[in-house]
Amino acid sequence: MIINKTKGFMIIGKTRFARRIFAKGTGLMFRRKPDYGLVFEFSREKIIPLTMMFVFYPIDVLFLDKDKRVVEIAHLRPFRDYMPKKKAMFFVELPIGVIGKTKVGDSVEF
Repeated sequence: MIINKTKGFMIIGKTRFARRIFAKGTGLMFRRKPDYGLVFEFSREKIIPLTMMFVFYPIDVLFLDKDKRVVEIAHLRPFRDYMPKKKAMFFVELPIGVIGKTKVGDSVEF
């Protein structure tokens, strides 16, 4: 479950974690449209470029700092690359439209 703690609502009920290097490298590639949030965690805050190669549907992505505060939000389209402007320690790939009223600066829990 992923919750927007600042505004007090559930962003999405199901959560999966990309822990292994292969899972982090492929993310949602070649998968059906998810009904869950896919959480990626890194050892430190850094710029984390994303590719949407072989992801056949749009997604929303929340980039979070070490305190799980939203530092950037991206709406990504299939077969495009994205270079975030802010450093993040976590990012969460989500079905398009589920982030609701989540804004930069909000605190997230999972």
